[in-house]
Amino acid sequence: MADPFLEIARREGMGAGLGGLVAEPAPGDNAAPMSVGELAGKLKRVVETEFGFVRLRGEISGYKRVSSGHAYLSLKDDSAVIDGVIWKGNVAQLGFTAQDGAEVIATGKITTYPGRSKYQIIIDRMELAGEGALMALLEKLKAKLAGEGLFAPSAKKPLPFLPRRIGVVTSPTGAVIRDILHRLEDRCPTHVLVWPVKVQGAGAAEEVARAIAGFDAMPLGDRPDLVIVARGGGSIEDLWAFNEEVVVRAIAKCSIPLISAVGHETDTTLADFAADLRAPTPTAAAEMAVPVLADLRLTLAGYGNRTEKCARRYAERGRERLDALVRVLPRRDALLGPQRQKADDLGARLDRGLERRVVVARGQLDRSAGALRLATLDRQLERGRDRLSATWRLVESLGPNAILDRGYAFVSARPSGAVVGSASAARSAGTVTLHFRDGEVDAKVERSGTKAYGGPSPEQPTLL
Repeated sequence: MADPFLEIARREGMGAGLGGLVAEPAPGDNAAPMSVGELAGKLKRVVETEFGFVRLRGEISGYKRVSSGHAYLSLKDDSAVIDGVIWKGNVAQLGFTAQDGAEVIATGKITTYPGRSKYQIIIDRMELAGEGALMALLEKLKAKLAGEGLFAPSAKKPLPFLPRRIGVVTSPTGAVIRDILHRLEDRCPTHVLVWPVKVQGAGAAEEVARAIAGFDAMPLGDRPDLVIVARGGGSIEDLWAFNEEVVVRAIAKCSIPLISAVGHETDTTLADFAADLRAPTPTAAAEMAVPVLADLRLTLAGYGNRTEKCARRYAERGRERLDALVRVLPRRDALLGPQRQKADDLGARLDRGLERRVVVARGQLDRSAGALRLATLDRQLERGRDRLSATWRLVESLGPNAILDRGYAFVSARPSGAVVGSASAARSAGTVTLHFRDGEVDAKVERSGTKAYGGPSPEQPTLL
């Protein structure tokens, strides 16, 4: 049995000419309703079938590379905008670093993104739209890096005169490395370290930047004294890796002096502006790196000859000055003649003085010998003995032993032996020695009480 409420609603809706509240198949209508996902899938298949391969020319806007490695951007012109996606694998294959404002030609397919109901292009390949767009991108990057001071002359480092070790960043299979090695061997054989890299194509810029940073990170004892970044000539597309920002920043950051030798003499890259010195060719870079060994030896030999000549000239001038001084100096005989004469005069006077002194002394001896007699000497000797005996008797009478002979004694402190002459000195000494005629006695000084002599104290005190 049908629901009366549904029937009433259906009738009212039909009477009003509007859709009913509940969808019901209409007479003659065989279109079944589809879901939003089914519609999005059909649109996606239609768009991808119709536009499976397209090439779009436009200007990059809103370029952004996310952490997953994919890149998202918009391509626009003066009338429309379309979103684009570059998957991670294709980003690494780009020959340049995409930037906002660059005019490019993108190759890929059109698809839809059902999550946002919009269409977009999946980009497989992207190139700059002509050499004009390439140069515009180059000038924009050059102005940016110049504004940061990467090309300033004050940042340039002087090259070493004679590097002991040279690092070369280039392709190991090209003719560039052979030209550099041959030129170095001809001019001045030097130890060369080669860091092999790709010099064009996808990933070349990253390899060159890693090689420069690798040389810079080596220990001081192993790192090169000079780095040469070299590549042969080619078109601007072939040399584009050396215009990449990552390479320019690596060159500017390198603490080792660096020579850029990219392309031929007419080729110029941003690496040339950031390097400490630009060489027109790789061979010219080798010539700039080291001097000619033969010229160096010739220069050293010239310096040696000049030094020897200078030394000889100083010696010759010294000899000339010495000869001139010798001519004006007085002769030896003229200088020493008066002294020699004075020495002869003093010698003669000394001989005469000695003879006179001997004569005078002999006369005094003769006179003294006549005055001397044996009896006189005996009397003088006896008088001397008497004076000595009297002096000794006086010494004995004044000595301390004379007091002991009269029955007295004297006191000396121990252990110093100083004579004690007062009671305070005796108390201070503590122990003393009593000297008697027949010997010595050691004694100890004790302080006495108020009574000089006291009787024995009773063993039991009394109360009376």
